[in-house]
Amino acid sequence: MKRYLPLILLLAFACSPAPKNTELQLAVDGDGNLVTLGLDGHNYAGGMPLWRMYYNTPERKEIELTAADGTPAVTTFMDTIYVDYASLGGKAFELHLKMWIQDEQAHFSARVVNNEPHTIIRELQYPLVGNLQLPKGYKLLTTHTGGQIFDNPVQKISNVDTRALYMTPAQKFRQLDLQYPRNAASNCFAFIGTHDGLYFGSHDASLQQTWHGLRTYPEPVIPRPSSSPVIPRPSSSPVIPRPSSSPVIPRPSSSPVIPRPSGPSVSPGTEAIGHTPGDFTRLEAGFYRYPNAMCGDSWENDATVIAPYRGPWTETSRIYRAWADSWWHAPEPPQWVREMTGWQRIIFKHQYGEYLHPWSELPAHIADVGESVGCNTVLAFGWWKEGMDNGYPNYSTDDTQGGDEAWKQAISAYRARGGHLVLYYNGRLIDVESDFYSKGAGPTVTNRDNTGREFTEHYKFTGEGTTLGYYDSRTFTIADMSNPLWRSMLIDMAQRAIDYGADAVFYDQLGVAEEFPDWDLSREFPVQDIFTGRYKADALHEIRDYVKAADPDFGLGTEWLSDCTSQWCDFVHIVEFTALPESFPEWFRYTFPEVIWSDRCVRDDNDVPRRVNNTLVKGLRNDIEVFRCRGLIDQTPVYQDWLARVNAIRHEFPELLLEGRFAWHDDFSCSNPRIVACEYVSGKRMAVVATSLGAGRASGLISAPGYKLVAKRKIGSARVNGCHVSLNANDLAVLVFEKK
Repeated sequence: MKRYLPLILLLAFACSPAPKNTELQLAVDGDGNLVTLGLDGHNYAGGMPLWRMYYNTPERKEIELTAADGTPAVTTFMDTIYVDYASLGGKAFELHLKMWIQDEQAHFSARVVNNEPHTIIRELQYPLVGNLQLPKGYKLLTTHTGGQIFDNPVQKISNVDTRALYMTPAQKFRQLDLQYPRNAASNCFAFIGTHDGLYFGSHDASLQQTWHGLRTYPEPVIPRPSSSPVIPRPSSSPVIPRPSSSPVIPRPSSSPVIPRPSGPSVSPGTEAIGHTPGDFTRLEAGFYRYPNAMCGDSWENDATVIAPYRGPWTETSRIYRAWADSWWHAPEPPQWVREMTGWQRIIFKHQYGEYLHPWSELPAHIADVGESVGCNTVLAFGWWKEGMDNGYPNYSTDDTQGGDEAWKQAISAYRARGGHLVLYYNGRLIDVESDFYSKGAGPTVTNRDNTGREFTEHYKFTGEGTTLGYYDSRTFTIADMSNPLWRSMLIDMAQRAIDYGADAVFYDQLGVAEEFPDWDLSREFPVQDIFTGRYKADALHEIRDYVKAADPDFGLGTEWLSDCTSQWCDFVHIVEFTALPESFPEWFRYTFPEVIWSDRCVRDDNDVPRRVNNTLVKGLRNDIEVFRCRGLIDQTPVYQDWLARVNAIRHEFPELLLEGRFAWHDDFSCSNPRIVACEYVSGKRMAVVATSLGAGRASGLISAPGYKLVAKRKIGSARVNGCHVSLNANDLAVLVFEKK
């Protein structure tokens, strides 16, 4: 007979009037399944196990353990539920899980102990909310590239790129690959409705790599228990460590439960898929971590928070930022960076030796075309003798153009015109043909794989032939960001930028955790380093301290957006598209409004007004990379014309559109959802930037209680009558308000 030990913790939310079941409720049955995770009468839990674990032996690299491989002792003490396994799968593995409610959030802790010889516990997937019961209409919000939203979570996950499925057990599940701090800019995700949602956060200040577990599984669904009586929690008690033994609380004879949603045991909102046995319709969400615990080791983590919430998606930002404030450092960029509309990203000399732009163009034609669109900053790639993505980390003086003195003079002349020069370095790549690698210490500072061999990357820029792009690539190793020698070299690069008279230094590829981390081979099993994101953050912190001591107005930037590294940067160059249908940079902009970051991939005259409008509405800077950094914006007349118009408005209201705080819809509303609009606040003034993406004309009223309209600007065929706007596709309107 199936055992049930119904346990529940209750926490009352403050609300008036109080709706039914206003307490956050959490319940685990006697088999350790999550049977209740609910608020306001809705139960998100699907009655499934809370965890999975994977371990290695010398003979086999991945062995799965599940709840079926052990018998838990489920107990409560004070405010906390404990689920303890003394052994798993016949091995001397211990697993200790702990759950409690605090500050209107469900918290989850785990501890693993490995006493089994010749094994390593590689991975723990916990907590998992299996067979997740989402209300109809919920969307998936990830922090990929600062934010993305998918209307149908199950459909998105179940239809991931099938090209990669050849390498996976795709018949068992489908998985959306998200890692922090890599393609996930912050360590959270959520399922959002119009008025409520479910937040998942890894509040882990160690900044270790963490996988956002988003999977779908096929039918048939495993039935959940038919009933789960509950025990009320004491009204208020601190979380107290449990005694060495805790008696199991007997089940009461009768207790109410949170009603489950009616209908089939599948994620609501997926009816259109037409699921039959074999369809991937069961949704699961959670976090995956990497204990790498060998025999004699223990590991623990108490960083996971799951919170049903009330309100719009901005509540997820508030939850995450409230935690991030315990460790995150708000950057204070110099004034010229605050006023920067973007940059021309230009390759002066390319990898294969072609000079695309000589230095002499910098204070001349390059400055001219930048000024034509209201942009006075250049991000200089390929300024060294070897050319772009070549010769790292030597960056040899280009004596064919007059050497260092000629480069200094070009920079000085550009700055004399009011320009700002950002000097490029790659922060992690080492060219195997460079002197540093072939004759120096390069091999001693590189990341090595699980066999001790160096990781390599290959860059294949092509000219007009085919040999370069397909055969004659350059090979790079990857620097260990924790290595003191490499860190000192990054500092030397910054000093060289200062000596050249540049305004800022930029390090490519330092914004995220390493794709190819170093492996430790000193013990029985090789172990990957999961703290490379933290190392890069530490390196940027050191560089920032160095350059700011030399000149507080000297800037620092990097590529890739993540909260752990952006805190030490004055600006960030994004790595992917920000104007896709699913793009939602509003999430990171709202959560971390202090961070200045760019758009990307506007490279020609294709689809220009929509994407440039998107950049202004969302508060990003323009990365002008015409023909993939080989051309200038005067070669793309549509882009040049539209950006000039947009930047003219920016320069008219810089305190709002460049320096104002992104506040989404905190102080205004728009009557027409077809109009995309966001607000920027500075002191008593507010700017609302609005555009329309759909076909035909969209009209709506911008309502800003407590404000009066003081100025309005428009581009295209936009019409603005008072606070009423009428927009055709890709029109743009800016309304400036002042507090009454």
